[in-house]
Amino acid sequence: MYTIGDFAKHGRVSVRMLRHYDAIGLLRPARVDPVSGYRHYEAGQLARLNRVIALKELGFSLDEVGSILDERLGAEELRGMLRLRRAELESAMAAAAARLTQVEARLRTIESEGSMSAVDVVVKGLPPVRLVELTGVAGSYEPQDIGPVIGPLYDELCRRVEAAGVVPTGPGIAYYEDAPGAGAGAVLVHAGLPVGASVRAEDLGGAVRVVELPAVERAATVVHRGSMDGVLPTAQALARWIDGNGHRSAGYARELALACPEDRDQWVTELQEPLAPAG
Repeated sequence: MYTIGDFAKHGRVSVRMLRHYDAIGLLRPARVDPVSGYRHYEAGQLARLNRVIALKELGFSLDEVGSILDERLGAEELRGMLRLRRAELESAMAAAAARLTQVEARLRTIESEGSMSAVDVVVKGLPPVRLVELTGVAGSYEPQDIGPVIGPLYDELCRRVEAAGVVPTGPGIAYYEDAPGAGAGAVLVHAGLPVGASVRAEDLGGAVRVVELPAVERAATVVHRGSMDGVLPTAQALARWIDGNGHRSAGYARELALACPEDRDQWVTELQEPLAPAG
């Protein structure tokens, strides 16, 4: 048998916690010395302690934990509950990481205000391009809403293109439109790959479309290096340049994927924002 202190060490909990579990009848010691009142535990009780802690971490109250254990919850059922909780925690961590990325992007935007020189932006025409594309709706134009939509679209589009034996004629192009019927601020996301004139939508199946993206007479362009999760400083620097040089934007910027290695921090993307006609 173990003293309460030794049992606490093996269970990686506090003595105070064990005393509380004893007081509420959740985990009684195996023996209590009638003279000294010292509590003693058996090693086999670690199994119940593990279940108590695991269920508490799942968000159950101690009363609920006691009820579950009294019903003799099986190991497989407990593992299923733990897997569910793990998935929830992983989702929460991913959401927190995404929020942190956006906070960092905002900070970099503030720090970089006014630092972009005129030579970083090039005004040029964009040629027409024939694309195969998939579309989806994002809740907003914010990177944390765009990313979870455009990533799966490109994954599926690339899978279909490869399965059909189609070879893209250039880098991917993403472009955006308002999606008024999908809620305030919603954006229609287009994930496209340029293809030759012989490629037909039916060759790729599903919701894939073939579209002719029209030429743009003038667009202000700038190269963004790094993950698109951190595109905000570059995009806002481009917006400041457009306004500061007497131009007007004519819509959402296209995104030309110049390089998309596995390491997202090594991505190279050209932002191409159409400019309204002069005058």
